[in-house]
Amino acid sequence: MPYIQVEEGVRIFVEDLNLCSEQTVLFIHGWPANHKMFEYQFNQLPKCDIRCIGMDIRGFGKSDKPWHGYCYNTLADDVRCVIEAFGLENITLLGFSVGGAIATRYMARHSGYGVAKLALASSATPLFTRRQDYPFAIPVAEVNKLISQTYTDRPKMISDFGDTFFASSLSCEFKNWFNGLGLEASGHATASLAISLRDEDLRRDARQIRIPTAIFHGVHDQIVPFPSAEETHRYIRNSILIPFEFSGHGLVIDERDKFNYCLAEFVNT
Repeated sequence: MPYIQVEEGVRIFVEDLNLCSEQTVLFIHGWPANHKMFEYQFNQLPKCDIRCIGMDIRGFGKSDKPWHGYCYNTLADDVRCVIEAFGLENITLLGFSVGGAIATRYMARHSGYGVAKLALASSATPLFTRRQDYPFAIPVAEVNKLISQTYTDRPKMISDFGDTFFASSLSCEFKNWFNGLGLEASGHATASLAISLRDEDLRRDARQIRIPTAIFHGVHDQIVPFPSAEETHRYIRNSILIPFEFSGHGLVIDERDKFNYCLAEFVNT
């Protein structure tokens, strides 16, 4: 079942690994990548008896690329379609960056249907951009610049964005691979989702979450500053905050062994 139809003319690509495991994690990737960014989790977590399901959100990776549907509400509805199609129950829902924002909206909009635990990694919550009453995020102008560059030189935008993503030293080959994930998206989806990142507010959604929640966040994150993780922790009851001392935004790579261990421990306890 590699494709799930979420509405007429829109199919979501899903990769499902280790089907027979008792524990399941559904992964929602970050902007502007796709589910393949979790390669180094999918290589290891099935060894911990964890079923890994990775979905490409609409407009990204191998999913269909419609002109519409890049607000958090629609993206959360797509997650619901995947959960229903696979008959998932009592899963851990993991969202990375904008995937964390989508997961947070899903928990509020769909009352956490099918989800027993929530994992937020480098999550773009509760806000991605700075407001008068929220000084912890990046300026709106920085996101506007990303949107403008998407329409004028998307490869350069992705390369520049990738330079701020990691705190560790990575090979040129790895950086080229990672940047290539962003180029698999449509330009329109890339810009449209950046608009949602800029404008959406998840403070009310976060307050509604009641299930066990683990917040994984890099101390050196330049994209979603660490104080945002502290604010997310404050908004979500029954949450734990796990700092990654040697990570930037890309903690799933910067400290992959620690991340895999902490996620497996959270899922299996």
